[in-house]
Amino acid sequence: MRTIVVERYGPPEVLEVRESPEPTPKSGEALVRVHAVGVGFADLMQRMGIYPGTPKPPFVPGLEVAGVVERASSRSPGDRPPLQVGERVAALPKLSGYAERVAAPAERIFRLPVGISFEEAAAIPLNYLTAYHIMFVMGNLQPGDHLLVHGVAGGVGGAAVQLAKAHNLKVFGTASSAKQEFLRQIGVDYPIDYTREDFVDVVRRTIPGGIEMVMDPIGGKSFTKSYRCLGPMGRLVIFGFSAAAGPDGKRNLWRAAKAYVATRRYHPLKLMSDNTAIIGVHLGHLETRSAVLAKELDELFRLYSAGKIKPVIGKTFPLEEAAAAHRYIHSAQHVGKVVLRVA
Repeated sequence: MRTIVVERYGPPEVLEVRESPEPTPKSGEALVRVHAVGVGFADLMQRMGIYPGTPKPPFVPGLEVAGVVERASSRSPGDRPPLQVGERVAALPKLSGYAERVAAPAERIFRLPVGISFEEAAAIPLNYLTAYHIMFVMGNLQPGDHLLVHGVAGGVGGAAVQLAKAHNLKVFGTASSAKQEFLRQIGVDYPIDYTREDFVDVVRRTIPGGIEMVMDPIGGKSFTKSYRCLGPMGRLVIFGFSAAAGPDGKRNLWRAAKAYVATRRYHPLKLMSDNTAIIGVHLGHLETRSAVLAKELDELFRLYSAGKIKPVIGKTFPLEEAAAAHRYIHSAQHVGKVVLRVA
């Protein structure tokens, strides 16, 4: 079967098309024939070798797929009925998604709602789960609250805006000048052009007392500025560190070290005095909480069926053009989710 392999850490060109043996599911796993693969920033950072827990090359990347069950598991996925051959599903393998077939634990495979395409299904799991888990599980946002989302034209950012609209929240969103009209179209209440405006000034001018949450996947100095947007009971949520990645897609340890050193440390007594919280979210490290993620994804599919959320597919590429998909994301041209099609 065709796979895309990271032969060595580096720029998008290290992604190679290879013929690999079909995976053999272990006990408790099912085999999925992949039709679409979601491409996220985590994939890019794994390829560069700067994502926590990334294996040594060679390896097949890919954390979210959609397709059809080809070989079912003998084990029931939690409290759900056993999977059946032929069912349309989304899956969250730990890796190996850039392939024609993938084996994944049954508890991390989820039936799709009626009417959803494979491309949309591949665009929902990580982006929408990340946003939902941040906003309503870890963050406990309530109707009327305000949040700031960085990179709102991307996958997680767009998901956060849709979820905010479905739950009566107000959204500040940052993006470049070229994406401001897109921000207005998707319902961002306070679009911010980060190339021309200081987002702290915009937030504090609009809500002098500070807001309830900032979602920051950037890191470095951005964390410090984001924290300044918070009011009492505010939450700074960290779910990425893109400041460590260069725009050329190459591994740059000096850039990563510089961003790490620029990250401010917060003493617990400071947080207590400010009545604030700093929250870290990494879905890949929630392997023991699959039941929690399944419940959240069920709610997301319910919202999809109700017309409350709908993934924005920015661009699709054939599986063999995975390197082009990575370059496209590095160029910061995309809005919405980038997806690989598997014929």
